[in-house]
Amino acid sequence: MTIYSARAEFKPKGLVGISDKQIDEHWKLYEGYVTQSNNLIKQLADMREAGQGKDPMFADRRRRLAFEMCGMLVHDYYFANLKAGVADGVAKEFKKLVSGKFGSFENWLADYKACGATRGVGHAICYHDPITGDVNNHFIEMHSEGHMPGFQVLLSMDVWEHAFLLDYLPTERAKYIEAFLANVNWEVVESRTQACLERRASPRF
Repeated sequence: MTIYSARAEFKPKGLVGISDKQIDEHWKLYEGYVTQSNNLIKQLADMREAGQGKDPMFADRRRRLAFEMCGMLVHDYYFANLKAGVADGVAKEFKKLVSGKFGSFENWLADYKACGATRGVGHAICYHDPITGDVNNHFIEMHSEGHMPGFQVLLSMDVWEHAFLLDYLPTERAKYIEAFLANVNWEVVESRTQACLERRASPRF
């Protein structure tokens, strides 16, 4: 049985505009998603073994796993693509990719900011379509709603209020978005991009 874990080596520290305290509190939430995902995977396995695979409770647990596990996975991508002091100059293939779609890196960036400012709570994710080679920004609500099947994540930004409430007011999401973008680990984004272009699985970490 697969057991998931919160990879502590990818917990960011010393970010600009996002405090370590904010990261610590957010990380606890992430650990909760990991714990719940593991618990639900075991519950479902136990229920199958007991012949309860058609019970209403099994269906409820299966739906809950989608929420908890997607919550875990988007946070895997989120924390891994945060690191202070990584200049965007290292993201050459990523810049080339988004410039081909949006006309320039700056145009893509403006669209990504707008995606993150979408009304409601969720995640702004820049996806790559491995079939067509297209790249686009999508707003993902409630962790498990809105994902593009088969697409690969290049950049993930959490814009739920739990990602910034210790540092910014609920009305200051735009300031948080600027802080997030000032701390993107462009080396990780570039690694994900190169994996996609080589038709390999895009790594979460």
